[in-house]
Amino acid sequence: MAKRITHDLTYDAPLAEVAALLADADFRREVCARQGNLRSEVTVVPEGSGKHVTIDQFQAADGLPSFARKFVGDEIHIVQTERWSTDDAADVTVTIPGKPGDMSGTAHLVESGGVTTETVDLTIKVGIPLVGGKIEGLIADLLLKALKTENVVGREWLAR
Repeated sequence: MAKRITHDLTYDAPLAEVAALLADADFRREVCARQGNLRSEVTVVPEGSGKHVTIDQFQAADGLPSFARKFVGDEIHIVQTERWSTDDAADVTVTIPGKPGDMSGTAHLVESGGVTTETVDLTIKVGIPLVGGKIEGLIADLLLKALKTENVVGREWLAR
């Protein structure tokens, strides 16, 4: 069982500016703060012709249904890794350390007329009998909310 999500984030900026934004640790920290993370650590390391971005974050489990809180506890530890092989393509992995399941997929940037669209395509898998599908749906909803917040912060950042 798995759930797939695809989401587009648009920016009124050329691809090179959006790629630089996504490689900016301060931008990523601001996104974490806006998402209400309890704590987070962001690292961006050059890697060949690309970059390796890691966002290690903790979020409160407040508001999660009881079946999900039993699964994650009082806070959710999330590690998001992006391996950008070029400015416009990344492999993305999101894990919840110590819990069964993961999210993996890609992010791609495409520019048209000075507007850049980042398309994030992820498959969510949770290997827990009976409630795995429910948790996958819950994670998909949380992930979409996080991506929307990232897009808002990114648009504001680029407009400065």
